[in-house]
Amino acid sequence: MMQFPQTLAAPLNLVPLAAIERAVTLLFQRMMKEHPGLFDRLGEHKEKRFAFLPVDVPLCFVVEPARPAIRVMRRSGSPAGVDASVEGPLFTLLALLEGRCDADALFFSRDLSVTGDMEAMLAMRNALDDCDIDLPRDLSTLAGPLAPLFGRIGEGIRRRALSGEASTWN
Repeated sequence: MMQFPQTLAAPLNLVPLAAIERAVTLLFQRMMKEHPGLFDRLGEHKEKRFAFLPVDVPLCFVVEPARPAIRVMRRSGSPAGVDASVEGPLFTLLALLEGRCDADALFFSRDLSVTGDMEAMLAMRNALDDCDIDLPRDLSTLAGPLAPLFGRIGEGIRRRALSGEASTWN
């Protein structure tokens, strides 16, 4: 699986965090609308805070299922006050969100690092596995009449990211 291109990641340091968080919140709210039962299987872990730490992007994301809400922060180590965190390349984390990768294999091959409450993170993985998330399909609806075009673009990006065709990005 390919890494997020540094030529796209580096400028994120210059974008105001409030703008990034607003965009991410909009996407998160769309996901919650498309998958309202997303966090139902968390049970006792619904009150926990989960950090998603892409190693190739200067940002981290903290999800609070009980609210439900997402926060975006600049990446400087692991955020304080989280119960469980998972760290890996952005495209790997997104593939896990969609259930397109074997989380156990990635964990044991050390392509993914999980810290904190392992039981909570396992509950999160199980909750995600049940939701049939398809990011291009679910998020392209935000583009209104251009949804089919944005869906195809998203599918193409996902296909290249999952196949590791890094050379096509440069």
